[in-house]
Amino acid sequence: MIAERRDLRDGFLPGAVDDAVLTRILEAAHRAPSVGLTQPWDFLIIRDPARRERIRGLADRQRAAYAASLPRARAGRFDRLKVEAIREAPVNIAVTCDPTRGGPNPLGRHSQPKTAAYSVACAVQNLWLAARAEGLGVGWVSFFDERELAAELGLPGHIEVVAYLCVGHVTEFPPAPQLALSGWARRRPLAWAVHDETYGRRRLPGEASVDLIEQTITAIEPLDEAAMRDAREHQARLTKPPGSLGVLEEVAVRLAGLAGQSPPPLPEPATVAIFAADHGVHAQGVTPWPQEVTAQMVANFLAGGAVVNAFAGQVGAEVSVVDIGVAATLDAAPGLLPRKVAPGTADMTQGPAMTPDQVVQAVETGIEVARDLVSAGARCLVTGDMGIANTTASAALISAFTGLPAERVTGRGTGIDDATHTHKIDVVRAALTRHGLTSPGPAPLDVLAAVGGLEHAALAGFILGGAALRVPVVLDGVIAGAAALVAAAMCPDALGACVAGHRSAEPGHTAAVEHLGLRPLVDLELRLGEGTGALLALPLVQGAVRVMHEVATFDSAGVSGKTEVDSVTS
Repeated sequence: MIAERRDLRDGFLPGAVDDAVLTRILEAAHRAPSVGLTQPWDFLIIRDPARRERIRGLADRQRAAYAASLPRARAGRFDRLKVEAIREAPVNIAVTCDPTRGGPNPLGRHSQPKTAAYSVACAVQNLWLAARAEGLGVGWVSFFDERELAAELGLPGHIEVVAYLCVGHVTEFPPAPQLALSGWARRRPLAWAVHDETYGRRRLPGEASVDLIEQTITAIEPLDEAAMRDAREHQARLTKPPGSLGVLEEVAVRLAGLAGQSPPPLPEPATVAIFAADHGVHAQGVTPWPQEVTAQMVANFLAGGAVVNAFAGQVGAEVSVVDIGVAATLDAAPGLLPRKVAPGTADMTQGPAMTPDQVVQAVETGIEVARDLVSAGARCLVTGDMGIANTTASAALISAFTGLPAERVTGRGTGIDDATHTHKIDVVRAALTRHGLTSPGPAPLDVLAAVGGLEHAALAGFILGGAALRVPVVLDGVIAGAAALVAAAMCPDALGACVAGHRSAEPGHTAAVEHLGLRPLVDLELRLGEGTGALLALPLVQGAVRVMHEVATFDSAGVSGKTEVDSVTS
């Protein structure tokens, strides 16, 4: 019953639910565990069509507001998720919570005041499973302003609504959760969620401990040659001259190889993850911008006021901001993922920028962010970054991995003058010399620890995580390029998932993409970062795949193809 439980939004039959069956379901819910045996739940059975129509109106208003906040690709999927169950299902049940039940001293609530609502959640799950055992479907409707719904139900002010359930017989139970079938989200494997003794130490019972980085790298496979061959053959049959879409044709072919199928899935919805961190090398005067700007720009991202937000809105991408190492303490906010490994790095000219443990934790965090975003429905990952002085660390990484001298790969970042630029080159050179990185050789994570940033480490993990899940990763500029060098050194096949979105004006980025063998799709002399260049390239990546899905072949369109001529005489 647990495996076959489904959250149903439509398909309910009009026949009534037998009262004896309904009572058994409620009895199962009432037997749920509750902290201190407080049983803080109550069940309101709602059958009146007029009341249910009013409740549906409440849900429709909240649903419309949520839909208006979604990017286009998400909004299209959401539009297919209907809320007809309130009206269709013969019985609606509101499950409420009384957090005052049990008086002033119920066992367990003093130290854990939220346990009343947690207990009610157990009752909801019992009800849901019992209904499935009885052959009934259940849908949980959550598009409500909780107090609006409470007022419609006539609840006292201290009573909370935990769940609004629609119950009845259904035409069929889908083979998988509807959110998964619609492409809205994927179920996370159990192995991602089990930790042994300490959070982050992953191990299923009876199995060996898991090295997340090693596990991720092992999951990365080369591009599927058969799928790429099929994609090229399909391109040749499309109603256009062969090769007429230039680089975009090869993008589509590579994405088919990544997915292992032709045509490849449309790379949407897309999510840009902006990894933000500060840098100890800022103390060397490599930029005139104060370090506080990192945290200020994070706030700007979250408020929707940055260029990355404007570009993301234009192309229909979602934005997540990851605090991987901002020096300041950031307040919780929608869209902020608090994953701080450390409050910035140490000064790489005075010693290693990060400890080995910090590097591993940051790379693992990037992997987990990729996993979480893909599980939440992302079909394309876009790299973003923010961190004052991060172009200095990027230059050091690029020099270390390519073997090019500091002066070849160190740019002007946020727009420094000649004197500061010369000083910045000297700082990069000094850091490389201090750590013995003037020629390639040390292990990738050792190089990263010596001169990298927390966002570089997380972005490397983000790239590896996307590649392991066979989801395309569109790379932004010089910071992403430096991180891609790390990822490629750890696992060359990870490059199969990478698309170079643009060519940055930073000289180190050109060096990085050339070393990686990637061809940038856009060259507009950008040097902003944030993910902006990658977002501008995103429609090109999506369009390359859409051609494979939507353009007719010569045969299907009844168009004559090119005639081969062996020889021409005159």
